Amino acid sequence: MTTFAFKNNENSDRLDKIILKFHPEYTRAQIQKWIKANQVCVNQQIINKTGYRISTNDLIEVTVTKREPLHATAQKLPLNIIYEDADVLVVNKPQGMVVHPSAGHPDGTLVNAILYHTQIQSKDAIRPGIVHRIDKDTSGLLMVAKSELAQESLSAQIKAKTNLRDYLAIVHNPFEEKEGTIEAPIGRDPNERKRQAVIATGKSAITHFQVQENFTKFALVKCRLETGRTHQIRVHLQYIGHPVAGDPLYGPRHTLSGAGQFLHAQTLGFRHPRTGQWLEFHVDPPQIFQTTLNNLRTNEKGNL
Repeated sequence: MTTFAFKNNENSDRLDKIILKFHPEYTRAQIQKWIKANQVCVNQQIINKTGYRISTNDLIEVTVTKREPLHATAQKLPLNIIYEDADVLVVNKPQGMVVHPSAGHPDGTLVNAILYHTQIQSKDAIRPGIVHRIDKDTSGLLMVAKSELAQESLSAQIKAKTNLRDYLAIVHNPFEEKEGTIEAPIGRDPNERKRQAVIATGKSAITHFQVQENFTKFALVKCRLETGRTHQIRVHLQYIGHPVAGDPLYGPRHTLSGAGQFLHAQTLGFRHPRTGQWLEFHVDPPQIFQTTLNNLRTNEKGNL
């Protein structure tokens, strides 16, 4: 068991909301469980009502069960390998697979599959070899470092913005322009901890886009990442009025049927950590993406 305590310097608000403001690393659902289980005290008195109003300068103490540290273990799972040598592994991640273990996804991840397939030199027990990630419901290319040399080199290339990451997306609403650049800072949405948002206090984020095809209500667009913020493409496209189709967080409720957002990491390029040779890989979107795109094209022809 462990206890953390803090004094509320915010205005009066619900107990669960105040704890969430000070400790956004926890979910509101988890905080409410602690309150109902008599694990939260206000001014040394147990409070078990989530809606209890907290005043400024109230002392809040939360006692929680300490989680065991996560460790990624090897699991025999399907793995679509595009390229591999002693330093680098490039895989085509399927839609629906999480990249690395977390409290909500302790196994069945891409990392579990990679560890079964190969040995990785890494000090990170939970994200061995992972130098960048793509969302669970985004498909496509991911580079993995198998050696410490590769870990340092690939991470440095991402930081220096010298690698190549192109995505395809089916989005709502046709474009008037053919291409453009979205430069807008991204940070955690102050009103919803699971979302990111364009906010003034966010980190610099830059996405370049080229429109591939326009349809009556949708468009196919290619996006190139210059930075790599959490949910960057999804947030930026929603910000300019073109949310990714099928996106449960940033898109409209009425959208294209699928298994999540229609976003695919199509092209990946980087310099090999040992040889310096430029490597570039390209994979087509999954079948559901291609079928949906073909249906949009067919419907457009029928309307001519």
